[in-house]
Amino acid sequence: MFEDTGDRTYEVVRNSEEQYSVWPAGRTLPAGWERAGGSGSKAHCLALIDQLWSDLRPKSVRERAAR
Repeated sequence: MFEDTGDRTYEVVRNSEEQYSVWPAGRTLPAGWERAGGSGSKAHCLALIDQLWSDLRPKSVRERAAR
């Protein structure tokens, strides 16, 4: 989606289904996404996401499975 030139700063973002992604810092977030803490290189943000997002199922699916 966005070319990683090596000098771009990214942010960790999350949607309402608690799915994570990286987004270029300073750009307006798409509807439904919020900053989830953490910024830096793309590799750094992807490493943070790897720590934060252990269950890849959307929130609604996890909640249904818990019932």
